[in-house]
Amino acid sequence: MKASQLVLSLLLAATLAACSSTSPTNTAGNGANGANGANGLNGANGENDPSAAGYVRNGVGVNGANGANGATGADGSGAYSNSALKDPRNILSKRSVYFDFDSATVKGEYKPLVEAHSTFLKKNPQRKAQIQGNTDVLGSREYNLALGQRRAESVKNMMRVLGVPEGQLEAVSYGKEKPKATGTSDADNAQNRRADVAYDGE
Repeated sequence: MKASQLVLSLLLAATLAACSSTSPTNTAGNGANGANGANGLNGANGENDPSAAGYVRNGVGVNGANGANGATGADGSGAYSNSALKDPRNILSKRSVYFDFDSATVKGEYKPLVEAHSTFLKKNPQRKAQIQGNTDVLGSREYNLALGQRRAESVKNMMRVLGVPEGQLEAVSYGKEKPKATGTSDADNAQNRRADVAYDGE
């Protein structure tokens, strides 16, 4: 009997030992499950808020940005509206291309101005422009009329190259008959060596 009791005691002790070694394993498992549970919650949160909701908000933001771009686009279209011709902040309000003495060559610094008026005319095909050539007071009337015509033709030809239809353009010369400056100084003469862009109805 003592031997059997001893065996039973040993078996009981072994069982208890086994149970005690299983518990930590289960605890770890629960911990892992707990961690998984936490991940699950995070996942749920991720679905509910950060990604999905955030994405939608981002989408709205992008659309908003597009809306702003649209407004900019509207402004861009407005940059070539008829009112832009009188807006001092717009390059279209500048109408004169200046030339060197006895020259009919359009200088590079005036290329943006000619391009802007060309774009305006292409966007407003109902509008027409008269390019008016002018000169200083030096030289004969006949010579200056011819020089003014060459200056007007130079600007017109540049516009034609930029795609403005022939029917929207006219080149004329006033020679020295329409001075911007009435003095006779070098500065006055420089102001009069020019071609002006004048629109119909102005």
